[in-house]
Amino acid sequence: MNNLFLAFSLTLFAGLATGIGSALAVFARRTNFGFLSVSLGFSAGVMLYISFTEILGKAEKILVVGFGERAGAWITAAAFFGGILVIGLIDLLVPRAENPHEARAAGDLAGLKPDSPPYIPSDRLPSGETRLMRMGIFTAMAIAIHNFPEGMATFIATLEDANLGIAIAVAIALHNIPEGISVSVPIYYATGSRKRAFQLSFLSGVAEPVGAVAGYLALQAVFTPTILGILFAGVAGVMVYISLDELIPTAREYGKGHESLVGIFSGMAVMAASLLLMK
Repeated sequence: MNNLFLAFSLTLFAGLATGIGSALAVFARRTNFGFLSVSLGFSAGVMLYISFTEILGKAEKILVVGFGERAGAWITAAAFFGGILVIGLIDLLVPRAENPHEARAAGDLAGLKPDSPPYIPSDRLPSGETRLMRMGIFTAMAIAIHNFPEGMATFIATLEDANLGIAIAVAIALHNIPEGISVSVPIYYATGSRKRAFQLSFLSGVAEPVGAVAGYLALQAVFTPTILGILFAGVAGVMVYISLDELIPTAREYGKGHESLVGIFSGMAVMAASLLLMK
């Protein structure tokens, strides 16, 4: 029961981090893009390191017990690429303009600062306020869809290993910050309301704990070690995809020089040290 409560709490924390991104976009006087770049890189470093060194290993260990060494290894690999395929298909179904996995330029935030003139990207000017509102709403929906597998990743990892779940929750929370920005910016331009932009962005993160609980309830009856191993390998695939497709490109977009790399390697080093200290 304690693990269930912790799993839900961490998933809620990770999902609602979209509100932090929204607040940075619509309320902050200045946004520290260098720090944001390092943070996103840090999140990617944590996700990549933990996926390849910890989660995949746990998945294979579980599946080898059930299917033998050779078959267990093959099933682990298939589930890993299956996770990549699932999140990739979700990306294909979301229009590019509303896709939260498309990197956002720092210039997209300029008009939200009190000391800046209104800024509207040139490719959005002809479409007017209706299209901007549509972009914000669809981006919020897209993030909600993306947050389902991310919520499952945090929830399942916490049930199996609380320390692992905490690390994943922090990494996903960091990566949800730019997603909050991508929702709030077009809605603010369309409505002129910072409050409404913040509310819709914040609510889009609720899909993370909802997805986790819904997935757990659906799988509870068949939650065997084999299912756990397959889900673990799939979670690793989802996290690697998010890191390579979203976090690293966005970190480079916001940063200068090697700021994103500093974040990536720092995330890997902190995760490595954490895992070694827990042994």
